Amino acid sequence: MPEVTQKVYFDIEVNGELSGRVVFGLFGKVAPRTVENFTRLCACDAGVGQLSGQNLCYENTIIHRIIPNFIIQGGDFTHQTGIGGESIYGGKFDDETFEIPHNKRYLLSMANNGPHTNGSQFFINTVKVSWLDGKNVVFGMVVEGTDVIDELEHLGTNSGIPREKVVIVKSGIHVW
Repeated sequence: MPEVTQKVYFDIEVNGELSGRVVFGLFGKVAPRTVENFTRLCACDAGVGQLSGQNLCYENTIIHRIIPNFIIQGGDFTHQTGIGGESIYGGKFDDETFEIPHNKRYLLSMANNGPHTNGSQFFINTVKVSWLDGKNVVFGMVVEGTDVIDELEHLGTNSGIPREKVVIVKSGIHVW
């Protein structure tokens, strides 16, 4: 795996109860623009979106999609449904690299609607998902809190709608 250049975190609640902290190691030398976008959305320091007018921040957003043996997805701070979101660059931005394959669990990738449509939505894969190679940018991995990810995966359904309300209640830069 590439060198981790930055760490960020999510504190996750399930139905109002703290589930735990997930810490991501980000690959800033491989995908600097993507890492900058995710880091700023975690830090909540990028102001409001040029298109949405909403705070560019992951705090108090839901994990809207959990499919067991596939992914856990969030980052839609504009609609909370999976149809929205916005990058710190305004709207969407281009795919930066497909250098890192989806060849292991707990990788962090950008969710998109096709080529060059990265915004704020992300996913964590819970199995190897090699069919996404060349389609989604991998820019980090879970370095702490895999137990939280495993717990969340059990809340998933085949439709993707989580059985419980899962919220990122706090996000930020992880000091290491």
